[in-house]
Amino acid sequence: MPPKVRAEKVEKHLGPNTQPEDVVYGCCHIFASFNDTFVHVTDLSGRETFSKVTGGMKVKADRDESSPYAAMLAAQDVVARCKQVGITALHIKLRGKGGTRSKTPGPGAQSALRALARAGMKIGRIEDVTPVPTDSTRSKGSRRGRRL
Repeated sequence: MPPKVRAEKVEKHLGPNTQPEDVVYGCCHIFASFNDTFVHVTDLSGRETFSKVTGGMKVKADRDESSPYAAMLAAQDVVARCKQVGITALHIKLRGKGGTRSKTPGPGAQSALRALARAGMKIGRIEDVTPVPTDSTRSKGSRRGRRL
């Protein structure tokens, strides 16, 4: 029986083809509601996803999904994946719930952004992309609002 020929392992390169010292930008979409925090890194067009981690993937308790700690852990995971792929800098798009709901981002937004910066990612532009209605459906509560 002839000896088996082993195929050589070829290293797969992920991400853009660049030099190691180049600054390669990605786009980080941070969606922070009061129930969860999403940290989602795509290419600049937003078409290809490199990494997406939520606060709920990092903690067990439901009440902790939106916490700053869970957002920080999610951002650290995203940074590790970005460095694997070769992305060294990020433009940030920060989003709250929006619409007829709260326009302010949740508690995890600021800590996710800080964790990205502290982990060594360069931060480009920071933009708030919370959807704001020009004229919308009737909001929750009565005409006089929610009475406490």
